[in-house]
Amino acid sequence: MPFSFCTFAAMSNIKPALAKGTRDFSPQEMVKRNYIYDTIKAVFKKFGYAEIQTPSMENLSTLTGKYGEEGDKLIFKILNSGDYLSKANPELLANKNSNALTSSISEKALRYDLTVPFARYVVMHQNEITLPFKRFQVQPVWRADRPQKGRYREFYQCDVDVVGSDSLLNEAEFILIYQEALSNLGLSDFTIKINNRKILTGIAEIIGKPELIIDMTVAIDKLDKIGFEGVTKELLEKGFTEADINTLQPVILLEGSTTDKLSRLKEVLASSETGLKGIAEIETVFGYVRQFIGGTEIGEALQLELDITLARGLNYYTGCIFEVKTNEVAMGSIGGGGRYDDLTGMFGLKGLTGVGVSFGADRIYDVLQELNLFPESTAAGTRVLISNFDAQAESYALPIVQQLRQANVATEIYPSSAKLKKQMAYADDKNIPYVVLIGSDEMESHTLTLKDMKSGIQQKLTIAGILDFLTAEDS
Repeated sequence: MPFSFCTFAAMSNIKPALAKGTRDFSPQEMVKRNYIYDTIKAVFKKFGYAEIQTPSMENLSTLTGKYGEEGDKLIFKILNSGDYLSKANPELLANKNSNALTSSISEKALRYDLTVPFARYVVMHQNEITLPFKRFQVQPVWRADRPQKGRYREFYQCDVDVVGSDSLLNEAEFILIYQEALSNLGLSDFTIKINNRKILTGIAEIIGKPELIIDMTVAIDKLDKIGFEGVTKELLEKGFTEADINTLQPVILLEGSTTDKLSRLKEVLASSETGLKGIAEIETVFGYVRQFIGGTEIGEALQLELDITLARGLNYYTGCIFEVKTNEVAMGSIGGGGRYDDLTGMFGLKGLTGVGVSFGADRIYDVLQELNLFPESTAAGTRVLISNFDAQAESYALPIVQQLRQANVATEIYPSSAKLKKQMAYADDKNIPYVVLIGSDEMESHTLTLKDMKSGIQQKLTIAGILDFLTAEDS
């Protein structure tokens, strides 16, 4: 027996509510979200990437230990089915030590991101996939974080990665992917920032504090927010000296063209082999991009910027790193990623390098909404409503409904005979632009009344005339 709203009401007086950090999406929102996904997916496919999906849940052991201590705390654990306490250690249970108890009562968890499941996928399917393996994935992930504006416990990631290739052509193509996808979404003013982990390592080396590289990059990554004085204060608190900061200042405050910045970096990092390698990698990527776009200067064709302060989680990345920001709306990054070595080493398959980027679909949605960039077609659902006044009109209308649908016109018939006012209200509430009225006169003359719900204009047309009218409107 189907579940009904009456059954639900009878079961409980509890007011229905969403779990914290989750959202419902209306039909109108889903059309817009799918517009973003479809636009980005089309670009991925054009560049030779194929879609995969992985399960919403993974073995807890697959996820644990991959995100650091703080990340592990944010993994949603799933209790074992049945009497999950029956196999629990009595001593741990008595001591109420939930962290130690977890492994005995929970074997699975909701995925925290798409990267670790992807690494697990590559290892498990290594004999089936062709290297380099180019995949994209658009699926939800879950994190037990504190919900706040722009941060949810369930959200979608839109990832694209290639593993098994150390070619910097991949990095160059990701720049082009960002440029094309965001432009296709209607965004015109954005910046694709690039840096290299090795350059940052080189900076730490010339200062003489390679062991403090994380502290250094965490501080300079905040330059836009707290200014150089704030960065200086934080560095001094972390063990850097005034001399270190004097060496660092001209590097992180580099200005000028990309060529100027790279030239200055070569001088500063002359004694760091790692730093010079990072510069060479950046130059190679820029060279590939120039060749892709026919030798045009990058600044004229792409919104690409070398940003020495870009860090993006140094424990994870090993080469080029990316971040994308829109300049039209006050918003955090709408994309990012980079090169990582030994992605699959955590599962025993060593030495498989990779590089990937992601799109922040939720933030992109907010940007497009604020800038009113969603095309009108994303607001459209049903295009034509066929009226239903009585059994005879209903019978006459059914083949017309089918004919319109076969012509790829989204059409529905009002499901029961009702007064015209009620049917018009239904069309208004659903933003259906046209209503076809079928009464006795229409059935006799075989000409239908097509009403434009926005203007109120009505015209008599045959079914062929209606199709011609709608086709002409589309062109």
